[in-house]
Amino acid sequence: MKKDLPPILIVDDEKNMRLSLETVMQSEGYGILAVESAEKAIKTLETESCFLVITDARLGGMSGYEFLKEMQKRKPDLPILMITAYATPKLAVEAIKSGAIDYLAKPFAPEELLHAVARCAERHALIQENLALKNAKQPAFGLDSILGESTRIEAVRDLIKTVAPTGATVLILGESGTGKELIAGAIHCLSTRCEESYTRINCAAIPDQLLESELFGHEKGAFTGAVRNKVVRMEEADGGTVFLDEIGDMSRPLQAKLLRFLEDGSFTRVGGNQELKVDVRLIAATNRDIVSAIRANHFREDLFHRLNVVQFTPPALRERDSDISILAKHFLKYFALSMNKDARKLSSDAEKLLQSHHWPGNVRELRNVIERAVILESTEEIQASSLPDFKLESRLGTVDYTPIASHASLDEQMSQYERDLILKTLSEADFNLKAAAEALHMEPHSLHYRMHQLKIEVDQE
Repeated sequence: MKKDLPPILIVDDEKNMRLSLETVMQSEGYGILAVESAEKAIKTLETESCFLVITDARLGGMSGYEFLKEMQKRKPDLPILMITAYATPKLAVEAIKSGAIDYLAKPFAPEELLHAVARCAERHALIQENLALKNAKQPAFGLDSILGESTRIEAVRDLIKTVAPTGATVLILGESGTGKELIAGAIHCLSTRCEESYTRINCAAIPDQLLESELFGHEKGAFTGAVRNKVVRMEEADGGTVFLDEIGDMSRPLQAKLLRFLEDGSFTRVGGNQELKVDVRLIAATNRDIVSAIRANHFREDLFHRLNVVQFTPPALRERDSDISILAKHFLKYFALSMNKDARKLSSDAEKLLQSHHWPGNVRELRNVIERAVILESTEEIQASSLPDFKLESRLGTVDYTPIASHASLDEQMSQYERDLILKTLSEADFNLKAAAEALHMEPHSLHYRMHQLKIEVDQE
């Protein structure tokens, strides 16, 4: 049987003809199913998958032409090759109009039949390849990929479910590692465009002079090296979703072109005059302080307002302490299985250490920490000794003194502010407790007590 090909279904009320066709097809490696009537063919196709049907025009009971029309309703994408001993131009036209992919008149040479079947086999292979490529573009994202039980994560999931079906432009603002790409992917998966392509472009990873060409294409000769017209990501994504990550790194001239594109989906290629138009949904994300970027004239305010139809602000991991353990156990299970390691749970000391860290790298940092721990751990339980001491990591990240959430209580906001302030002071004092206490005008034991209350642990050596 031809590799990766479903069988061919032969429909003919003459037994000798069925056997003859079967012999020819099998000699070329095709799998065969054979039935004597259109009625049986319809029943067979309810349970069997075939890449081609070869049917006689005249059959006992339902005719080949009636069979063609019925299959157009049931399986319009299934190619059907019709053969007949009563060939006329009129019947050939009727067969093609009824949905036949080809029409052969008896008697025909085996080579004619094999050539027609080979074309159908090639067509099937191309369709399968296109489906594979299309599926490869689909992100393995969904609401289930956004883990956590904190109220802020629940709010993010609820907003995704509300916004996804609408087709609205979305702007995602948040620190690196907070799951902006997961949110974008989940929005696409729950949208009406989920069967179409999902295109992801990192604006910071492509040199600015090439980013415009990548997004909107170029004409042959538009610049040195432009030896042919370029079909662009926006055209490829027509009907689907485009996710522009790190949009804050895009140059202002390109921002102007993107602003125009957002108005009605129209654009022109670099070096071209023809206006093209596509239908895509745009989701943008950045980890930059967008307000500061606008004030510094690095980002267009009108583009911000155009993108900011619906805004997502995924919380930093330090703002969702209750989810640290959930995420850590999820990553532990994943890496233990993928590495075939025995470690299956976290020790209490390891959990305490994870809870005490302020996670400047957010969920991405936690994932890497657990991966490292699984590699190093030799027992069935992750020990604190297999985790980093976080001395270097604790010195990373910037401190944001804005409230952790508009709906948070005063005590919660004050605790977060105090925690950030102590961490900043410790970092500036190179994690010398006495020096940090002096900078805060506190006794060392008082600072140590506050750190304990706020679950801040550092290596005091």
